[in-house]
Amino acid sequence: MEEFILSTTENVPGYKVVKVLGIARGATVRAKHLGKDILAGLRNIAGGEVKEYTEMLAEAREIALQRMIQHAKEMGANGVIGVRFMTSAVASGAAEIFAYGTAVVLEKE
Repeated sequence: MEEFILSTTENVPGYKVVKVLGIARGATVRAKHLGKDILAGLRNIAGGEVKEYTEMLAEAREIALQRMIQHAKEMGANGVIGVRFMTSAVASGAAEIFAYGTAVVLEKE
C-alpha cells in the first residue's frame, strides 16, 4: 500500500519536497435533511450541541478530504501540504465544504 501524507504544515519532518505539482482540491455541497432539521430545531430550543449538524459536517469534511486526495493522486502527488478547509453557504439550507492544499512529491530524507 502506497503511503500518502497529509499535513497542515508546509514541511513534513523526515521528508523533503522534491516537486510541487499545484493546488489539489475537493468539495461537496450538503443540504439539511428535513427530519434532522426538526430535531436540530428542538435541540436549539433546549440548548447544547446540535449533533445532527455536527455529524453532517464531519461527513462532508471527510468527503471533501477524500476528493482532494484523489485529485492530488491524479496529479502524481504522494502528499498534500498546507491542507485547509473552507465552508460557505451556497443556498438556503445548503453549505459547501472545500478542502485544498499543495500537491507535492515527497521523499524521505
